Amino acid sequence: MTRHEDFQTGNVFAATCPSRLFLSRISNKWALLTVDVLGERPLRATELRNRMEGISKKVMGDVLGDLQDLGLVERAEYRKFPPHVEYGLTPKGYSLREVVAQLDRWVERNYG
Repeated sequence: MTRHEDFQTGNVFAATCPSRLFLSRISNKWALLTVDVLGERPLRATELRNRMEGISKKVMGDVLGDLQDLGLVERAEYRKFPPHVEYGLTPKGYSLREVVAQLDRWVERNYG
């Protein structure tokens, strides 16, 4: 069967291509919404959850972890008082946000 090394570029239509796993991880609604919201500015997890109604704390943590693993989101720790953590997009995350924001605005105009 085809191995990862056999792919010069991604091919989401090939069952064994790693790009398909990447696509499945970014294509859930919470991942897409997180990328769109973080494109506005870095946020604390609580602020992020407040912007996205209906997401649980656990799911938010899972989504942020997945997006960090994929190199789309970075976590910054601030040790000032009070100490806190913020999440923001990486350059790769911003490139995805351009596409996601267009999709989100299209959905808002055409959902009916």
